[in-house]
Amino acid sequence: MTAADIITDPDLRAVLDAASLAQQQCDALLALLAEHPLPATGKNPADGQLLLPPDVAESVSTAQKKLHAHLAAVRNRNRKALLSVRSTKHSTADARHEVDTLHLALQNLYYEQRHLESEIKACQEYEHPYQKLPLIPEDQFVEQFPEVVESCRESAREATAARREKAKEEGGEDTGMEEGDEDVAYEQEVFEDALMKARIEHEHKERLALEEKRQGLLKRKQGLIAENNKRKEDLAKLDESLEKFIEAAKPIEQTFQKEY
Repeated sequence: MTAADIITDPDLRAVLDAASLAQQQCDALLALLAEHPLPATGKNPADGQLLLPPDVAESVSTAQKKLHAHLAAVRNRNRKALLSVRSTKHSTADARHEVDTLHLALQNLYYEQRHLESEIKACQEYEHPYQKLPLIPEDQFVEQFPEVVESCRESAREATAARREKAKEEGGEDTGMEEGDEDVAYEQEVFEDALMKARIEHEHKERLALEEKRQGLLKRKQGLIAENNKRKEDLAKLDESLEKFIEAAKPIEQTFQKEY
């Protein structure tokens, strides 16, 4: 596997392509010089190049110019690749920061979800006082008040229809059987809620009637107590009068008891 197979970034591939062209041009220049070796005239290669035939010297000069051009292209591509790497690093850092932010937001959502689930569970397990009310049995209520039950059923149908219309306005088309089953469950839930409210209202009315009756009996009791107290007072006065009468009648009794 070559470097070209591993590297897929366009900028780096451009650097490799430019380097490959520079290498090919360098190989061509070396091959040309190998075919026409420079005479050993000193340390400066330019002195030996002057001794080459004019056409060979021109070919070598052209090859060198092409090589310099390819090397300049390699440097240019390399500079662009470095700038691209820096930009990629910045983009990666920004993306990492965004991912961290989203991850934190997701964790917050999970925490809120668990909190809401615990609150829902607590509400579902909460023992409301209405569950312990001494209501009449549901069957008996349905038998005694069929018109109230039918009214609760009609209210449940209307609430379900309103909910369905609202869902269509917000979500578009009907979703089919699944939504139908959900509507049936929702209608039953609303009906049970309305029926429970009706039973509680009936119990409330019954208790108000009993309370009114109790208040009436209490007033009657207070009246009887007041009348009884008045009669006791009258009897006490009568006893006092009788005692006075008896005291006043003692001389008469003594007179009749005298022996003559």
